[in-house]
Amino acid sequence: MVQATAKHLLVDTEAQCNEIKQQIIDGASFEDMAKQHSNCPSAAQGGDLGSFGPGMMVPQFDKVVFSAPINEVQGPVQTQFGYHLLVVTSRG
Repeated sequence: MVQATAKHLLVDTEAQCNEIKQQIIDGASFEDMAKQHSNCPSAAQGGDLGSFGPGMMVPQFDKVVFSAPINEVQGPVQTQFGYHLLVVTSRG
C-alpha cells in the first residue's frame, strides 16, 4: 500500500490560511507557522503527521496528499475541522 508523510497546519478561516500561506511563500518556515498558528495537536511537532496510508485521513486531505507534488505548499484545503495548509514530504 502507498504510504505518505506530510505536515500540515489547521486554522479556522480561509483568509487566515491564505495569509499564512503567503508568509511561507515569502520565506517563513512551515514548521514555525504551524507551531505559532495551528489548532491541531501536531503543531508541537511543526505540523508533522508522520506516515499514513490512503483512507487514514479525511477524504479532502487524502485527495491532496496522494496527488500533490512533493514539498510544495498546498491549500487552503477545507475539511470539517477548518482550513489546512499541507506539504507532502514523501510518498511511495
